[in-house]
Amino acid sequence: MTTVNITAAVIADLENIVGQSFVFADEATRIAYGRDETEDFSFPPAVLVKPSNPKEISDILQLANRHRIPVTPIGARTGLSGGALSIHQGIGLSMERFNTIIEIDEKNLQVTVEPGVITQTLQEAVLDKNLFYPPDPSSRGSCFIGGNVAENAGGARAVKYGVTKDYVLNLEMVLPTGEIIWTGANTLKNATGYNLTQLMVGSEGTLGIITKIVMKLLPKNTHTILMLVPFHNASAACEAVSEIFRAGVVPSALEFMERDALEWALRYVDDSPMPIGDHIQAHLLIEVDGNYPEVLFAEAEKISAVVEKFDIDEILFADTEDQKNALWKLRRAAAEAVKSNSVYKEEDTVVPRYELPKLLQGIKAIGLKYGFKSVCYGHAGDGNLHVNIIKGDLTDAEWTTEIPKGIREIFELTVSLKGTLSGEHGIGLVQKNYMDIAFNTTQLHLMKGIKDLFDPNGILNPGKVLPDNIGQQS
Repeated sequence: MTTVNITAAVIADLENIVGQSFVFADEATRIAYGRDETEDFSFPPAVLVKPSNPKEISDILQLANRHRIPVTPIGARTGLSGGALSIHQGIGLSMERFNTIIEIDEKNLQVTVEPGVITQTLQEAVLDKNLFYPPDPSSRGSCFIGGNVAENAGGARAVKYGVTKDYVLNLEMVLPTGEIIWTGANTLKNATGYNLTQLMVGSEGTLGIITKIVMKLLPKNTHTILMLVPFHNASAACEAVSEIFRAGVVPSALEFMERDALEWALRYVDDSPMPIGDHIQAHLLIEVDGNYPEVLFAEAEKISAVVEKFDIDEILFADTEDQKNALWKLRRAAAEAVKSNSVYKEEDTVVPRYELPKLLQGIKAIGLKYGFKSVCYGHAGDGNLHVNIIKGDLTDAEWTTEIPKGIREIFELTVSLKGTLSGEHGIGLVQKNYMDIAFNTTQLHLMKGIKDLFDPNGILNPGKVLPDNIGQQS
């Protein structure tokens, strides 16, 4: 899609729709909303608007369609795939004013929420009602629930409780052509027609703008046990993951952290004196949860018996809530810690969990081939490994020409292990031209056909998800 100039008349029309105080064309605002957490990219929109209701969004999209102006939905800007970057300028559509928890339905264990609510705010609000919303991405303290739906976010507890799609029952959305619809029903079962709700989850803001979300909730659990297991060999830590499940235990979280990831997080957090043994190469952070302490103790004993078959140091059990919170703080700080050290590219590989050792070993071999350092951590319990490729001392030429070759080999390895390109971060801008590794031409054209049906003029979040050459493929 070509960049379209935003005229004074268009800005006046936007001001009429949302009010003059919610239209921003100044450079500082545009630059601030032209970034997310993807590398060091900056793609400011030509104008930023902050609507407050579905009708305003409908009017904006109808205006954009008339003038063929690209529109990029912008949430909390915590994404890692460039999905909220206005690469064709146009209109940046901030969802931050959609920030209301509309209803917590305690009778049906459901919540209706607007997309601009921070995920942790939602979790804490339902927890006050003794309810539990499990998906918990590392950025839960700042990311929006709408962005979680757009990316089908997961988090540490996905291994037991599933990802965002497993909790979304119904969506109010504005189509790119301006129609406002609901996608489903507020029921736990629904076999009525095509599943538009699940089509929208993970569609990365390319098929419509979500304005209300109905989600199911669970009763909260009362007890957890958290343990940190240090391994002398990182591949052995990955191997232990599938052994734990085969022993009959399903942890509520099972996280992997390479030594560098934990060391960098310790320095970044700077309030945890936890030592790391000289020969330790990786840690597993393992949580079990439930309502019966005796059951959790039995599960922890099973896990201990499994990991003690490997070459490990002493297992650390978090005895207090403060200790548990400190360990989770370290894990959640890993991404920010890496970012504070260097520009980096984060790949979001996911494989069947038994294949994790092969994936980790292959990533390190590819790094040696192309001369890059990688720092790995992630949700090992569901096979989701975040691969952080560090720019460090690499030249700009190496970074832009050689590293993509290495990334392609990582993805080829991942798919060969029956995995795929992204577990929870989405494809967005930075992974779209690797989609041919996971999908053949027929599959990609089906996706393109869906996009064209929803968005015939191609105005909504153009240049994301689908490869640049999709139109030329035969």
